[in-house]
Amino acid sequence: MATVQLSSALFKEQVFDYTQDKEWNFKGDKPAIIDFYADWCGPCQMVAPIFEELAEEYKDDIVIYKLDTEAEQELAAMFQIRSIPSILFIPRNGQPKMQMGALPKQGLVELIERELLSVGE
Repeated sequence: MATVQLSSALFKEQVFDYTQDKEWNFKGDKPAIIDFYADWCGPCQMVAPIFEELAEEYKDDIVIYKLDTEAEQELAAMFQIRSIPSILFIPRNGQPKMQMGALPKQGLVELIERELLSVGE
């Protein structure tokens, strides 16, 4: 399984329909990560292969989405993305948490384990 390119339509269908719900209501059946990126962003390009590896390694446990902030400006604005990469960790239950900046693979693994997989279901 590879990362999933996220459009606003897919976001509303699989993550959160902000046109229907005012309070956060995650639609996914697995925890998720959204990588907010842009094609021109050097640090984004550095972490992209790491997200592909993690998508394969955690394919049964989480979904990793990529969101192009240039193509999906409304979603980027909704999450108040000011710098990229920005990474949103979405637990199955509870509120999502934003992490700014590129992280090494080990840092991402630690966040996945702590924020997404060790959370009581």
